[in-house]
Amino acid sequence: MKIAVCPGSFDPITNGHLDIISRAAAIFDKVIVAVLTNSKKTPLFSVEERMELIRSVTADYPNVEVDTFGGLLIDYMKKRKAQVLIKGLRAVSDFEYEMQMASVNKKLDDSVETFFMMTSNQYSYLSSSIVKEVARYHAPVSDLVPPVVEQAILAKMKNN
Repeated sequence: MKIAVCPGSFDPITNGHLDIISRAAAIFDKVIVAVLTNSKKTPLFSVEERMELIRSVTADYPNVEVDTFGGLLIDYMKKRKAQVLIKGLRAVSDFEYEMQMASVNKKLDDSVETFFMMTSNQYSYLSSSIVKEVARYHAPVSDLVPPVVEQAILAKMKNN
């Protein structure tokens, strides 16, 4: 069984993330969407909220699982017996950073392969940071995130 891990902060999950996850789910036997716990960042959504949103928008993919991790990604990969790391790329600038990370991961564990997927053109500009910035100014995010995520963002912005 080929197990792939798609890591990220997903704060919040966007249509671009979902594009990569759905395409990976069509290729691999199992895709684990792994939400990074990063104590140095102040996220809009808690890890638990992000995981629940991801579960909601990936419910139609029986081979997608949602989990969380902290520490080295390569250690998490070993723990989950995953062979492939999925990384979405929007632009050349993403590739430069991700290539460095792939090289480090390969050095730490030669058995893990990194699989780069180009984001579909309609999402090439999209990031969680952009979604949060647009939402902060009460502009519509309905074309950027799934409806359940839009509702969660609106509720967060209302309470902040």
